[in-house]
Amino acid sequence: MSFTAAPRRAWLSERDCDLAGFRELVERTTDLADYPYASFVEREVLVYDSDRLREADDPRAVGAELVRALTEGPGIAVFQGAFADPGVVDRLSAVFDALIAEQRASGVDAGDHFAKPGANDRVWNALEKAALYDPEAFADYYANDILALVSTAWLGPGYQVTSQVNVVNPGGAAQTAHRDYHLGFLSGEVAAAYPAHVHVLSPVLTLQGAVAHCDMPVESGPTMYLPYSQRYEPGYLAWRLPEFQAYFEERHVQLPLAKGDAAFFNPALFHAAGTNRSADIRRMANLLQVSSAFGRAMETVDREAVANAAYPVLLRRRSEGADEAWTANVIAASAEGYPFPTNLDSDPPVDGLAPPSQADVVRRALREGWTPKALRDELRAGAERRQS
Repeated sequence: MSFTAAPRRAWLSERDCDLAGFRELVERTTDLADYPYASFVEREVLVYDSDRLREADDPRAVGAELVRALTEGPGIAVFQGAFADPGVVDRLSAVFDALIAEQRASGVDAGDHFAKPGANDRVWNALEKAALYDPEAFADYYANDILALVSTAWLGPGYQVTSQVNVVNPGGAAQTAHRDYHLGFLSGEVAAAYPAHVHVLSPVLTLQGAVAHCDMPVESGPTMYLPYSQRYEPGYLAWRLPEFQAYFEERHVQLPLAKGDAAFFNPALFHAAGTNRSADIRRMANLLQVSSAFGRAMETVDREAVANAAYPVLLRRRSEGADEAWTANVIAASAEGYPFPTNLDSDPPVDGLAPPSQADVVRRALREGWTPKALRDELRAGAERRQS
C-alpha cells in the first residue's frame, strides 16, 4: 500500500498529521487509461459496468485491477448493476423493512456509531437476521457474483461477511468524516498506541461496501468520499482533527447510485454518510463489512475463565505493591482486549464508538476493588450481551 514518501515511522501521533502533505496525496486525477476494466471516471471515482466484469476473460486480472484501485488509486470503486435483477434487492428490502418494523414495535432504538440514536433506522447484524427471517431471499442476494469478486480480490478466500442496514430518513443529518473498522472505531489516544505498521495492516483486513436498495440521487445524501485519502499513513489520527474535517467538507465527492448499484472502498478512505435533503426518499443501504479470514487467533481460548482465574491473583499482588505495568501485562495475556465482534443491539457503544472490552472491565474491577464474584457476574453479563 502506498503512503507518504517520508521515512517509515515506528509510531504515529497527531504531530505527524500535516494537512499540506495530505493535500499533496489527495489532490490528483484518476486516469481511466490506468484501469482498462473500468468504464469511466466520475469525480475521480472509478465506475465499473458489472456486466462487463462478468464477461471478462481473466477474473484474476480484474481482481488485480480492483486491488490497485483500492490501494494506489482513488480507494473507491462503484459497480453499476451489481445486482442485475432488482427483484433480488427488493425482496431483501422487504425483509429489512419487516425487521425495522419489528424493532419499532418492540421499542428498540438501535444506536448508531456516528448519528444521533433514533434519527435514522439501523439494523445491526442484518446478515443473520435476514437469513433467519427469509432464507431464500438471503441466499439469492448473497449469491451475488460482484460481491464475491471484490471480496476475494481484496481478502482472498475464507472471508467473513457482516451486514448492517442503514436507512437515512428525509432530514437525516450527515455524519462527520471518519475511517472505519478496525482502528477507526478506537479513540485517537488508543489508535496512537498501536505501532505504525498496524496502521498500514488494518485496512487490508477489511473491505467496506454498500449496496443501494433504492435510487439515491445526490439530494438523498449518498455517502461522501474523499478519493485517495486512504493513502495517508497517519489518517487514523488525522480524521478527527478540525482542519482535516474542514478539508473533507470542502473536497469530498458524492455519486448518485441506482437501486442495485454497489460501492466498495478501502476502510481507510475518509468517508461519511450525507444529509438526506429530499422530501420523501428513505435512503436504504445495506452496509457490508467483509473481514479477512486471518482476523482470528489460532486457538480457541475461554478468556472469560482465564480472566476470572487470574483476578484474585491481580487483587492480591496489587495489595502487595505490584506496579501498573505488571498488572497490565497479566490482563493483556488473560482478557480479551478488543471489544469486537459483538452484538451491537444489546452491547452498544458507550462513551465512544465501541463498547468496553473484557480487559476494560477487568481494569475497572481492579481499580474499583470489585470482588471476584462481582467480576464474574459482569464478565458473564458481557458475554451474554455479545451473543447474537
